[in-house]
Amino acid sequence: MIGLDKYKAIFLTLTSCILYFYIGYFIERTAFNTLLFTWFSLFICFYFLMKSKPFNFKYLAGISILFRLVILFQIPNLSQDFYRFIWDGRMILEGLNPYLSLPETYIQQGLKPISEAVTLYEGMGELNGSHYTNYPPLHQICFLIAALFSSKSILGSIVVLRVLIILADIGILYFGKKLLEKLNLPVQNIFWYVLNPFIIIEMTGNLHFESIMLFFLVCALYKLTQKKWRFAGVLIAGSISVKLIPFLFLPLFCQWFTKPKNLENKLEQINDKSSNGLQREKWNLSFTGIKNLIAFYGIILVTIIALFLPFYSPELISNYLKSVGLWFQKFEFNASFYYLFREIGYLFRGWNEIAIIGKITPILTLIFIGYLTFFRKNSSIRQLITALLFGSSFYYFTTTTMHPWYLATLLILSVFTKYRFTTVWSFAIILSYQAYANTPWNENLWFVGLEYLIVFLYLIFELKKKNNILLT
Repeated sequence: MIGLDKYKAIFLTLTSCILYFYIGYFIERTAFNTLLFTWFSLFICFYFLMKSKPFNFKYLAGISILFRLVILFQIPNLSQDFYRFIWDGRMILEGLNPYLSLPETYIQQGLKPISEAVTLYEGMGELNGSHYTNYPPLHQICFLIAALFSSKSILGSIVVLRVLIILADIGILYFGKKLLEKLNLPVQNIFWYVLNPFIIIEMTGNLHFESIMLFFLVCALYKLTQKKWRFAGVLIAGSISVKLIPFLFLPLFCQWFTKPKNLENKLEQINDKSSNGLQREKWNLSFTGIKNLIAFYGIILVTIIALFLPFYSPELISNYLKSVGLWFQKFEFNASFYYLFREIGYLFRGWNEIAIIGKITPILTLIFIGYLTFFRKNSSIRQLITALLFGSSFYYFTTTTMHPWYLATLLILSVFTKYRFTTVWSFAIILSYQAYANTPWNENLWFVGLEYLIVFLYLIFELKKKNNILLT
């Protein structure tokens, strides 16, 4: 960067540092108007940094890390989940299985199994403390690492967890760049994720571990481009063992294995010339492909079981399924189509039908995943990633609970496609935080409606622009 662009980049960088410092150390999530203004300002800086000429990869990579270091010692102010993270990690350090007990049980009995138990319980809140942990084993190992380095200081544990997330984002930057090069896409696309204020605030700032899950996923996709599918299977198992969501989309890998290998280069070339990555394709099964696909799934399953084994007990499966089931049948937040279904339920039945709707929407997602798996071209890596993007988008559009940090999965997948509606969503999703401006928190559905109106309008615009009709 030289001349005027150099000074503009420095100005934008310094302004962003100040804004990250302010949002990290001074803003509470109840101060919605201030949060909204700061968020909007950060996205303006982000946009102009992305558009700076000439493109300088090292500079953008450097400031991506710098912005994260600015909030290294911040105590998360937009989320309280980290208190449960620290609780679980310290439980493991004490030789106790976090899947088998409830924090509230210890507190009600006046027991303190770990250091700062009362503070951690009060921080996580009664709702979190009254349910079994739902974090998979690799997630728990991250919590344990924090406990190993800092078993008596909450701030110390926060810093350790944050360093792990920053390292994961650096890994995404490194392997994401390599994957973009493999796909013949601009390497600067990776900064739509790494430099995005939403990612920096929600992952590094609020300590959400999607970054580590996505590090494994990006590495797995890169290894598939190298034909190292066995290693990719282990990495995908690692991704699932941080967050369960990638498990839902395993069927989408079918075509990558079962199509004839000698067609792959041709398919990639066709895809480069067409913006439609989800076109119909006749299946051409091969015995070797089916055998490799089964082996691929087997590697994933065995690895996941091996990671869960240290925590196994007869009660683990029951407790874990109870906790996961709550997200489908009890909790609701920032939903889109679900809120429409809920209003229909109120209209015809007179009460909230979340227990029924929460069972139906995952089935709808599986049907859509099946559609993408068997009726859409999905056999090259770029087509596979596009299918993963729209499959996961369908799930999050219909889920009962759409916490902001869930969007990170869609954002990283879109980096390797031609779609940017997820970037627009990463900006608009701040509207969901209006719920926390109320005490107790309460959603204003006008804000939720505005968020999804922005997202769907831009998505429709992109689909029309690229002549991409998903359902025909």
